[in-house]
Amino acid sequence: MKTVLLLKNIYLEGFKNIGNYIVRNYFRVFAWFTLIMFAVVTYAFLFRVFTGFAFD
Repeated sequence: MKTVLLLKNIYLEGFKNIGNYIVRNYFRVFAWFTLIMFAVVTYAFLFRVFTGFAFD
């Protein structure tokens, strides 16, 4: 029984912080992706404004 509890504790300690690491990196990548997409949209809009696109 001690062996099972020991393995359980090792498993819990090993994977305790992996969720925070994955979530933190996911949001970091998502934030950069969002910033890049916003820059692309802003560029496309300004390009259309300065080239005389009719927004009708």
